[in-house]
Amino acid sequence: MQSILITGGAGFIGSNFVRYMLQNYPDVRVVNLDKLTYAGNLENLKDVEDNPNYHFVRGDICNQELVEYIVQKFEVDVIVNFAAESHVDRSILGPEIFIKTNILGTQVLLEVTKKFGIERFIQISTDEVYGSLGPEGKFREDMPLLPNSPYAASKASADLLCRAYFKTFGVPVVITRCSNNFGPYQFPEKLIPLMIINALNDKPLPVYGDGKNVRDWIYVIDHCRAIDFVIQKGKPGEIYNIGASNEWQNIDIVKLILKKLGKPESLIKFVKDRPGHDRRYAMDWSKIKNELGWEPIYSFEEAITETINWYIQNESWWKRIISGEYQNYYQLWYGERLKN
Repeated sequence: MQSILITGGAGFIGSNFVRYMLQNYPDVRVVNLDKLTYAGNLENLKDVEDNPNYHFVRGDICNQELVEYIVQKFEVDVIVNFAAESHVDRSILGPEIFIKTNILGTQVLLEVTKKFGIERFIQISTDEVYGSLGPEGKFREDMPLLPNSPYAASKASADLLCRAYFKTFGVPVVITRCSNNFGPYQFPEKLIPLMIINALNDKPLPVYGDGKNVRDWIYVIDHCRAIDFVIQKGKPGEIYNIGASNEWQNIDIVKLILKKLGKPESLIKFVKDRPGHDRRYAMDWSKIKNELGWEPIYSFEEAITETINWYIQNESWWKRIISGEYQNYYQLWYGERLKN
């Protein structure tokens, strides 16, 4: 039985990938290592917690002794590293934890991969490592890394560590860099779930700056499929961009959500822009299509409708989240901006 260690598997993309693997590979053992920080939520995986092929371990990827124990106990063949602090706004408020988890944590996983001869290490990175695009062009895998936020810099640093471990030690690392994800179980600080939930509650929808920042969006299930292709067919030492060619201005996404929910655009509240806010992302994903045969199967219209319906139908899930630390953070970050 193949055994896969998924770090950060209680988060948004990680939990969707855990579920994807269990649904599509009944003969694969899935081990989920998650620290359960504010964005890690075991409720995301309630429907699979009784699956005999699923195992959850609470812990920190920076704990090398624990990671080594898991690798030996479960005879791990593949590591997929989702574990990361990932919210740009939080990295501006407090960069330190991003450096620790995203860089030092990745180094621990690489060291364990080297020590125990793990067959494949998949580093889940981000398009933000490339920086910002002008009105034309797309990010390619051979472009320089020009991160503009502490979060993006920490992920770029981790990518360089992965390259170094491949070049120096022959560790079988593959890096994936994906565009903006959306879908079920996304923590309500991110753009799409934040706007859906605020609209459902008739609360102001805070939009940074002029709202014309452009992002390239992909449905989370298509991202999970792409990672599966990389595990099966990806070449060690390579980088694969993942995208779906769905470029949208933030303001247009917000207006679309309001339209689908039958809410007025008067709920939109423009707020002071965040520092170092990248203007545009867009991914050239021709490499993964041409070399591995992957391409997205969900249209944006279909996926955004499914996502909105999921949040409508799972009100109890997000209502339990919007409390405690999240409310304190929301007020800390958006409070003064909403007053202006």
